Amino acid sequence: MARIVVAMSGGVDSSVAAALLHDQGHEVIGVTLNVWPDVAPDAETRSKTCCGVSAVEDARRVASMLGIPYYVLNFKDLFRQYVIDDFVSEYRRGRTPNPCVRCNQHVKFRPVLDRATTLGADFVATGHYVRRDIDPQTGRYRLLKATDARKDQSYVLFPMQQDELARTMFPLGDLSKPETRALAIRYGLGVADKAESMEICFVPDNKYGKYVEAALPDRSVPGPIIDMNGRYRGEHPGIIHFTVGQRRGLGIGTNEPLYVVAIEPERNAVIVGSDDDLFQTHLVADRLNLVALPTLSGPLRCAARVRSRMADATATVWPAPEISPDAVRVEFDEPQRAITPGQAIVFYDGDVVLGGATIASTGTVQTLGTAARPDQSALTPA
Repeated sequence: MARIVVAMSGGVDSSVAAALLHDQGHEVIGVTLNVWPDVAPDAETRSKTCCGVSAVEDARRVASMLGIPYYVLNFKDLFRQYVIDDFVSEYRRGRTPNPCVRCNQHVKFRPVLDRATTLGADFVATGHYVRRDIDPQTGRYRLLKATDARKDQSYVLFPMQQDELARTMFPLGDLSKPETRALAIRYGLGVADKAESMEICFVPDNKYGKYVEAALPDRSVPGPIIDMNGRYRGEHPGIIHFTVGQRRGLGIGTNEPLYVVAIEPERNAVIVGSDDDLFQTHLVADRLNLVALPTLSGPLRCAARVRSRMADATATVWPAPEISPDAVRVEFDEPQRAITPGQAIVFYDGDVVLGGATIASTGTVQTLGTAARPDQSALTPA
């Protein structure tokens, strides 16, 4: 049997993960990550999130019931540096970040593994719905989709490294959510009926623009709303309030629905167009991390996702060293809607995560950056 540190958020998933491993005879140690900013949402708001103030109380209660040691780890500085600061910086650049990816990449795994080592633990376990195995041909650790496609979280775990996968366990990978809740009831865990957390833990009421505006008041600067033909359509209150695919909040009257197609921070402009204009086949991504593959030396046919809950879409991926050593170019067989810079693109072969990267630009941005984008001095009202 192994000594295993379980990252416990106070929710039903991580609680059942701890209970399962304890039931199997492992020596389990529970930990909760204190990542709450010094200046944060009110206690009621935080209590509804995955790292809210109630997390410690619920996790400690479960640990006590299981009879396992329990600790709270202070990761506030790490979380601010790699998640909050990155979130604000990306919105400042006109991009829409995925803070859960950054948290998994920089906070939830390697730092916890380091603490686990000091506790003499062999593994870290989490309540993520994902699976792990070893490729019998290459010997590489692989990250796989969960058995329950509705709960699969592989999309947000693509940055995991081989040494992290070697020491991480995912006890819920073969379970459905109803099965997990049933186990919580069987084990007598008080969190069996606890609601799932959907919000970003440090942003009150999902009002991202308002949060960024408070952090960067100088960036909420009004600018032009421009359509795909270069016509001026109105003013926006600041690019930090917008993301690709957004329809509400444009504040302009039109006979046809308009959507945010692109954001141009260099001239503080929001580009709008029809729903058809949101569909693209090409993108460039960087910060590439390969999981099942050791290298990417040529074109790769695979499935890909630009959102965690979309269906897999067939694509071809090329290395793009002319852009940067960790960049790729991607072409989808069929156009994809609202490809958003700052979000992740993850590559799959069936259930196996091949790797992933961060979307840097799309065909729309490249087109608007050339002949299709007129000089701002030439813009005229529609």
